[in-house]
Order: sequence, then structure tokens, then C-alpha cells
Amino acid sequence: MQRKIFWIGFFLVLQGTLQAKAQYEKQDSTYNQWFVGSTLFLLGNLATTNPPNFAQLNFGYRITGKDVITLEPKTWKYAWPNGIHPFFNNSYGKPEEKFPGYVREYGLSVAYQRFFWKGLYTELNVMPGWQIFVNDDGKKDGNGFQVFNTYRIGYHIKLFKDRFFIQPSVAITHRAYHTKMPDGFKQLDDKWSKFIYGEPGFHFGFNF
Repeated sequence: MQRKIFWIGFFLVLQGTLQAKAQYEKQDSTYNQWFVGSTLFLLGNLATTNPPNFAQLNFGYRITGKDVITLEPKTWKYAWPNGIHPFFNNSYGKPEEKFPGYVREYGLSVAYQRFFWKGLYTELNVMPGWQIFVNDDGKKDGNGFQVFNTYRIGYHIKLFKDRFFIQPSVAITHRAYHTKMPDGFKQLDDKWSKFIYGEPGFHFGFNF
């Protein structure tokens, strides 16, 4: 259900913006330096099964027309290992791969974007995340910590005279480090890679 919600929203927004303008040209010195935004993954909260209770708010600053820094506080919960691709791997959602409970995570990402051709950009996103493990009885089963990196390539599209923007993207995610998980969680997590390739993304924002 989460996959369908994401893809429907992704294509509806993208179809309406194909003729929109790209990122800031060298001669454009009037762009807004600050912005706030979030991600289309918020639509996953509409799922009737295993909603992630996801929240994210992005605070960004354009150092130049080509260099951008963003802070992204976020939180969500998940009941399947992060190494299973949530959109393209059928193992995601299978009962035999489910944790004996779920993980509630709180993170603060620091992201750097570099624009190198029109609206095309690359991004390095580093997120330290604090984890709370909850068992099937709803009781806390331990704490954890991880460093979760995202290596992204995307395209910035300006909308409504540059008041708003969207950024469709694709990424590699990497669990660079994490502490030991509780029994039951660890055995399932160890089966899967620390990398996910081809994870779609769709950020949006408001310039000011």
C-alpha cells in the first residue's frame, strides 16, 4: 500500500512539472537563499497497514547558486530490516522477515548538495540516528545508534516563479555504522546488505 501511494503521488506531481524551469544560472543573483520543505514519503502515513508514523522537516540554505546545505530532523518507525528495498524487493512486508516488534528512530541529517548542470545535482546526506527497539508486546527492548548515509542524484525544478520547488531523485543508502541490535532483531537484520541501490526520493520546498 505504501508503494502505491508513493508512486501515484510521484507521477502525478512530476507530470505537471515537465515544462518547469531548472536550477539557478550563474547570472541569477536574486534567488532566495533560505527554504523549508519535506518529502513525499509523508504520504506513507496514509497506509492502513504498518504506517511509518513518519515526520520530516527540512531547513535549507543556499551558500551559492550551486552549493546548498540542509538540516533534516526526522522520525519514523519500521518493522522490517533497512536492507530490504521497500519498493522493489518482495521480501519487504513478508511476515517471516518482520522484526519481533519495531524500531522507532529519531535522526538529524546534514545534507550537502552540489549543482553541476542546470538543475542536476548530487548530494551527500549523513544522518546519526537514535533507535528505540520495541517488542511485540509494546515494551521497550533496548536502545541503539546508527550512522545512515544517503548518496543521491536528482533534479531541481522551480515552480510558481520560484516560490516552490520539487526535487525528484534516486539514491544509494548506506548503513555505515550501527550498534548491536537486540536478539531477534539482529538475526533478521544480518541477512541483508548494508546498502540499498536505486531508492527513489521526492523532496519539495518553499523558498523565502
